[in-house]
Amino acid sequence: MSKKVTVYQVDSFTKEPFKGNPAGVVIDAAGLNGNEMQLIAREMNNSETSFLFPPDDDSCDGIIRYFTPGKEVPTCGHATIAAMYVKAVEGKLESSVFRYKTKVGVLPFEITKTVDDYKVIITQGKIEFEEPFGSELRSRIISSLKLDDSDIDERCPVRIVSTGHSKVLIGIKSRAVLDGLKPDYYNLAEISALINCNGYFVFTFDSGEPGILTAGRMFAPAIGVNEDPVTGNANGPLGAYIVKHRLIPVTGNRFSFKGKQGEAINRKGIVEVNVEITGDEPVKVRIGGEAVLVFKTELTV
Repeated sequence: MSKKVTVYQVDSFTKEPFKGNPAGVVIDAAGLNGNEMQLIAREMNNSETSFLFPPDDDSCDGIIRYFTPGKEVPTCGHATIAAMYVKAVEGKLESSVFRYKTKVGVLPFEITKTVDDYKVIITQGKIEFEEPFGSELRSRIISSLKLDDSDIDERCPVRIVSTGHSKVLIGIKSRAVLDGLKPDYYNLAEISALINCNGYFVFTFDSGEPGILTAGRMFAPAIGVNEDPVTGNANGPLGAYIVKHRLIPVTGNRFSFKGKQGEAINRKGIVEVNVEITGDEPVKVRIGGEAVLVFKTELTV
């Protein structure tokens, strides 16, 4: 028997339609199986589509799953922002905190009501650092991104960092170089199979914009996303990385900044990042952002 499903399209990390990062959202996914969710995600053809289910036990307020057009992924920042934004708008919610079960554990998602809109704040998963790459893999990654050694910010080791969905972080010196990147997607996908990490986040402190600390671009061809416009699960780990490597002077137990992404593909968005610090080490990352509803429709699966 066919099923009719209401699907929303939301642009996250922006208030301007057709900017930021588009995500599909199904806020009532009860009854859908994995194959049906994959088909919906493929049809929406966003980097991720999120699916909300009722809770399966008392540990959470619900379950959320995320699919790219090609596969399920454990977590996703912009698709969470989108899902909680739809939930708030459709439910006309006041400020609320929900605990949703993801593939990386139960996480709190905070909806903050403003005068006539909402902002969403997400606590990300466990912070994990892998060892910096050795010279051979490092050179192969840099070469596949069409970068030279002289482009790399020497303070920034090339390494994998995760707050639930790992990314390779590559710091470079120049915004002009960032905007001009034309990676070899085939080679990046091949490397992903070797390092068990699908995303490459290239960033610079040369943001060129007051109040914005970093500019970045994120490439994930191994999961069918050549370039992701604005990535919560890249900017969040970047916050932990900045603290870990003391790239910015930080005092006290908290470090906050704004990162921008997507300008090179005309989808600029802003991610707000907050890092909690204990003993000079990052211990928790939260990201926040705005969103805008672009359309809602009905699909039959």
